[in-house]
Amino acid sequence: MDLPPPTWLRTFESAARLGSFSAAADELGLTPAAVSQQMRLLEQHLKTTLFERLPRGVALTDKGAAYAQPVRKGLDDIHSATGHLFGTAKRKTIKVRVAISCAALIIAPRLHEFQQAHPDIDVELSTFVWANRFEDGISDLDIRFGFGDWTDGEVIHLGHEYAVPVCSPVFLDSIGPSASLADLTAKHCYMIQGSEADWPDLFLQMGLSMPLETKVTHVDSSLLALQSMSAGSGITIVLESFAQPFLDSGAAVLPVEDKLAIPRAHFLVARDGAERRQEIRAFCDWVKSIYVDFTNSSGLDQQAAQ
Repeated sequence: MDLPPPTWLRTFESAARLGSFSAAADELGLTPAAVSQQMRLLEQHLKTTLFERLPRGVALTDKGAAYAQPVRKGLDDIHSATGHLFGTAKRKTIKVRVAISCAALIIAPRLHEFQQAHPDIDVELSTFVWANRFEDGISDLDIRFGFGDWTDGEVIHLGHEYAVPVCSPVFLDSIGPSASLADLTAKHCYMIQGSEADWPDLFLQMGLSMPLETKVTHVDSSLLALQSMSAGSGITIVLESFAQPFLDSGAAVLPVEDKLAIPRAHFLVARDGAERRQEIRAFCDWVKSIYVDFTNSSGLDQQAAQ
């Protein structure tokens, strides 16, 4: 069989990677109709169906997925060889989407370190509260929080952490120096959506019962809980890594020494094919180095390995 035209293969790689003819059109400077036509011609040439057409976007068939890998590798090799032999250094851009609390408290304050180490890589950073799949063209790489059961890319576990209860020193003083965790929680606690079980789990671990009469404010992120807590109006339970900046600045204190092991964790999720790009691998390695410090200090992953 004759090889398909290179333009069709380039369009196929883009559509396969982005999961959308429209997103591929934007990336390649074509119209969605032109992308769709090229893919129909490629499928006719190969005498097979490469894509399932869905109400929103497209998905690779089994043969399409098997074909996408060597096509992507071939184009990457051509691009790399051309740049190495004939080109000048070119800036690279990666699109990174991060759970909002992790972005604000972990990634953004340290991002200058990555930029200093990799001045040729530009980072486009965006946030989300909840995400369980990639959206058209928004990101090459996600940092998500959950159980790691996503199927839309390469998933890299960043390690488990502890959660700790924190409150402002003003709030603690207002209740009294001998206040128990139950006293503080009964007065006012912030519960984070998706982590509501953390409070009763902590009390159970401590052999205590959570107060029946509790003033509760529900928020959708650890960042909101910490910002609200630091104003002196309540107590919350968050990942220790999230709490650390507030503890270091004196905006928060630990009313008890107890910690709760959290079964969920942060994960890097690289869009299919993105993990092959050198700039993506560099960013992943940098993020992993941050979390090595967190998980080493917690000791949770070492315990799990024993």
